[in-house]
Amino acid sequence: MTHTLTAFSPLSYGSATTGGSSGAAQYIGKQLREGWRRLRASNSLGAGIGAAVEELHDVAEECRSGNWDGYGAAPVSWGTLEQASRFLDAFPLSTPAPSVGAEPDGHVTLEWYHSPRRTLSVSVSPEGELHYAALLGLRKVFGTEPFFGEVPQPILDLIRRVVSA
Repeated sequence: MTHTLTAFSPLSYGSATTGGSSGAAQYIGKQLREGWRRLRASNSLGAGIGAAVEELHDVAEECRSGNWDGYGAAPVSWGTLEQASRFLDAFPLSTPAPSVGAEPDGHVTLEWYHSPRRTLSVSVSPEGELHYAALLGLRKVFGTEPFFGEVPQPILDLIRRVVSA
């Protein structure tokens, strides 16, 4: 029996797990993770999100101490960095890269910008909450979604609407 993995298969995520605990399952999980890493590193498929992951680590390093902004900002914690990294790894390979920043409350922000009237900001908390706000022309969209290892569909839809204008 042959199995085909696609960019949208649950097995294709960066944390690729098989659900099994046998030696064979662990080997398959390791191979899936390595394959995912190579796809992310490719210039044609994963360079955008891969660059965002690098930017995330740079931001976290710059903001790891309290008061990093000179106005009393909270540090970006290990938990926030881990959640944001997992969130980025969960995106389909064709997703355009966001710009990455830190917020005064210690959360990480990911932003997709097309123009002043077409932009999306997603704030990632250490608890795995995704707070988002988008401006789509004259329409404002905002909300909160939990992150359980997959990018919530409302956020994917907003990214598509922001970048496809």
